[in-house]
Amino acid sequence: MKKVGFHLVVDAWDAPSDLLNDPERIRQGILEAIAVGDATLIDLCVHQFSPHGVTATATLAESHIAIHTWPEYGYFAVDVFFCGKGKPAKAIEHLQKVLQAKSVDVKEIERGFPMSKKFEQPSHSIYQGIV
Repeated sequence: MKKVGFHLVVDAWDAPSDLLNDPERIRQGILEAIAVGDATLIDLCVHQFSPHGVTATATLAESHIAIHTWPEYGYFAVDVFFCGKGKPAKAIEHLQKVLQAKSVDVKEIERGFPMSKKFEQPSHSIYQGIV
């Protein structure tokens, strides 16, 4: 397989609800995670939901980091995709520390394509006309 990056899908529990409902703390945590992960920020969007919850997405030169929080459950989900350089595992470790999650499950997916495949557009595809 021709690897183009690593995708980490994270579920984290037992985090304090006040941290998960603090958009500025999450903004700062993501900025720090980007630095620790050796990545390059292009854009950052943070949204506070009512009555609670925060979603933040960081567009990176290396790809992205997204976080979604459910303070009422002490739960957050993080999606980190780095292609090329960077240390996505370090970024995740930092977010776990900042948001004080006591339990974390990380699934790592290697992203890429088979070297033996010739890429052709399928004759019938939901993506027809997009590519």
